[in-house]
Amino acid sequence: MKHPVSTEISDGILSVTIDNPPVNALSAAVRAGLMAAREQAVAARQVRAVVLAAAGRTFVAGADIREFNAPPSPPLLPELVAAIEETGKPWVALLHGTVLGGGLELALGCHARLARPGTALGLPEVRLGLIPGAGGTVRLPRLIGALPALEMITGGRPVNAEQAQETGLIDAITTGDPMAEARARALALAGAAPPKGLIARAAPEIDDAGVWDKALARVAAKARGQIAPVEAAAAVADALRLPAGAALAAERQRFMALKDSPQSAALRHVFFAERAAGKMPELADVRPRPLQRIGIVGGGTMGAGIAAACLMAGLPVTMVERDGALARRGAKNLRTLLDGSLGRGVIDRSAHDRALAGFAAGDDLTALAPSDLVIEAIVEDMEEKAALLSRLEAVVGPDTVLASNTSYLDIDQMSDGLADPGRVIGLHFFSPAHVMKLLELVITARARDDVVATGRALGRLLGKIVVPARVGHGFIGNRIMSAYRRACEAMLQDGALPAEIDAAMRDYGYAMGMFEMQDMAGLDIAWAMRRAQAAGSAGQETPERYVDIADRLCEAGRFGRKSGAGWYRYDDGHAVPDPEVSAIITASSARAGITRRRIGAEEIMERCLGAMIEAGRAVLAEGIARSAADIDVVMVNGFGFPRWRGGPFHAAGISDG
Repeated sequence: MKHPVSTEISDGILSVTIDNPPVNALSAAVRAGLMAAREQAVAARQVRAVVLAAAGRTFVAGADIREFNAPPSPPLLPELVAAIEETGKPWVALLHGTVLGGGLELALGCHARLARPGTALGLPEVRLGLIPGAGGTVRLPRLIGALPALEMITGGRPVNAEQAQETGLIDAITTGDPMAEARARALALAGAAPPKGLIARAAPEIDDAGVWDKALARVAAKARGQIAPVEAAAAVADALRLPAGAALAAERQRFMALKDSPQSAALRHVFFAERAAGKMPELADVRPRPLQRIGIVGGGTMGAGIAAACLMAGLPVTMVERDGALARRGAKNLRTLLDGSLGRGVIDRSAHDRALAGFAAGDDLTALAPSDLVIEAIVEDMEEKAALLSRLEAVVGPDTVLASNTSYLDIDQMSDGLADPGRVIGLHFFSPAHVMKLLELVITARARDDVVATGRALGRLLGKIVVPARVGHGFIGNRIMSAYRRACEAMLQDGALPAEIDAAMRDYGYAMGMFEMQDMAGLDIAWAMRRAQAAGSAGQETPERYVDIADRLCEAGRFGRKSGAGWYRYDDGHAVPDPEVSAIITASSARAGITRRRIGAEEIMERCLGAMIEAGRAVLAEGIARSAADIDVVMVNGFGFPRWRGGPFHAAGISDG
């Protein structure tokens, strides 16, 4: 078997190459190979310097997470990085692709760093409930300064090569032959004084203690119960006040404690579940259909968001609306989203302009004829959607995939009238579609495998986490969300108030509570849906407990933030509990004959989680979701369930076993 680390000596340079596909993870074999290369560099007199590079599409993208649950195998990464730093001969790291976690810590142990254009560098350990454990919190501040290091380590977001060069994280971006430039840099260092590692540098001093204290406070506030960012900040603070050796020991102690923590276990569960979700072994040998041009019907919030996602991924889009005025509105919506992505730095000016150049909007369905896949994103009405699919089938070619973005409706029923229902799938995006990472791929009863494979391929092109689902009211996410929304509304009638439920959810780790979220989304859309469902089920029994409080709010013109009042009153944009809402709630309790009682935060979350688990079990039993892990992925990525708790099933200790 080929060894994952190879070496070659030429003209005084030891070239060390890591080749451990797919992402050159720092497995035990890689670490052993690098330590052997270090010993070779020390022992070989003809070696004056070392160039460290990696084969394939990336440099080292991190540690081998699969080893976390096994006893550690020497050499440990901290020992390896320290040994490289103390070789006595300069090491130059030639970086490309993604340089993350242990990969960046390895590069920090080298004496210079060059990066190819497009390289991304970061320490994302906090996203797995960890902190850097091989000296990252100690070396990085000594290289780029305390505040930039604190931001990188506690935020976990990578920086691009240009940003890395500005901060001094890398020495240069290669402009010609990367290996030739790295060898030249290595020989230049070999001709100078013996190299010193970053550990030998003095720790940076804090110029303004007030600014530093505020930065630490921001980290704690953003953590919302997650331990790792706070521990990462403490490790950086240790690196500034302790001798380097003591700071390294404290960092390692924190890393080992976090590695065994429930939060890290939960985050690793989500990490692996996200990667397993869209694998779908039944499609292993199925080739997706071409995806060169996308059609979208509907230019509202969802349609424009889907269009923006496709355009930013490099796919031309044709959008069609009912008339010219709506088409112009859709184009304006799309432009606003692209401008916002440009302003946030998600795309650069050239990508923004390319996206606009690939976009067309109009009111003629025949413009969608050349599309490889058409997504309907119109009003949530079965008759209108079914009629639209029939019209589309008459316009597009026989190989065009037709997709519905419905949130709840039965897509099998929707496609019943088509000559070829096997070309129809559901692509349920989450709003805002160009930002949210989740995509439910709804597999209809008659969908052909290559049609399903095409939907999955689109999701991957858009950078989405694709979770397969079968047809069922609300699919996975909305079915479960509806259940815990009903649980929250039942608690209002039983004795809780909106602010109490929202506070309990925030304390649990949600960014916002159920009623804050409803006010942001708008109460009128759900109200219209409830009325439509009630009209369609007239004369039928409704066995579920129905709470009328939200209806009463809408009848009073309280539609959320956009109307200035919903579950809360909004004074200068801030949510304020409103006595009028409390009166509506207590009146509802009285009509239902319920004696109100105090409901504490612990009971609130028990009832929320219980509703999620009950609905999730039903979704699994009906075959709508494939696994409990898939449900966890949906609830984390689509509905704000705290990632560091692992999703509702993981939090409840329930696995697919």
